[in-house]
Amino acid sequence: MPRFRQPSVLPGFGLTLGFTLAYLGFIVFIPLALGFAQAFELSFAEFWRTVTAPRVVASYQLTFGAAFLAAAFNALLGLIVAWVLVRYSFPGKRLVDALVDLPFALPTAVAGITLATLYSSNGWIGQYFKLLGIKVAFTPLGVVVALVFISLPFVVRTVQPVLEDLEPEVEEAAASLGANRWQIFRRVIFPALRPALLTGFTLAFARAVGEYGSVIFIAGNLPMVSEITSLLIVSKLEQYDYRGAAAVSVVLLVLSFLLLLVINLLQRWGRIRQGWEQAS
Repeated sequence: MPRFRQPSVLPGFGLTLGFTLAYLGFIVFIPLALGFAQAFELSFAEFWRTVTAPRVVASYQLTFGAAFLAAAFNALLGLIVAWVLVRYSFPGKRLVDALVDLPFALPTAVAGITLATLYSSNGWIGQYFKLLGIKVAFTPLGVVVALVFISLPFVVRTVQPVLEDLEPEVEEAAASLGANRWQIFRRVIFPALRPALLTGFTLAFARAVGEYGSVIFIAGNLPMVSEITSLLIVSKLEQYDYRGAAAVSVVLLVLSFLLLLVINLLQRWGRIRQGWEQAS
């Protein structure tokens, strides 16, 4: 019996695959390959000395540490925000929902200047932290605040659709069977949200690692204290140390890729475990 070709809006597999690989090659692979090539123009000793300098290592620690803290905080805060937007009706809900996307639209430099003004020692918010002996602006804490601000939408917009698809009747059924609120959240809600939360965490972490514009205005940019790796790379470029900048960029890229790979593996393991639990 003859098989009729299924109609397709887009061209065939070969053409679309070729376009995809060519597009990714010119936009992603070739620039990254050139960065690696420029970094490896250094000898191994020079490369190692460059990427393990105390100032560079301190920037790694601040960049990845602040990004992890911001993503973890937003995993909790984003879940609460998404829950409120999905499960409750209140005046101004559409406005609040639109404000969640503000970090997407707001230029990063504007966000950085605004945050530095608000959290400075005499700012509207910073003055109250000052009374508690806490300095936010121009410290590593300010870096975390900026990263929390710019990465929140990634968690909210990832979790929100899953919550919308999660029927309240499932929770009501669990409650009718005698489950308390904590058991409902732990046994019913959280397993359904776990993949979305991990995805949102991953996106927030990746966004925070590469952030530059909003951080430099509130960080203070003190070497060994509040200097992020992206700023260090820019500083090397301004000093015409292109190979050094490429070497630090390569390490930042590799570390980011490895951490994202670990997170994705954990996410996959969570999905497999969830499938086992449902099957049993």
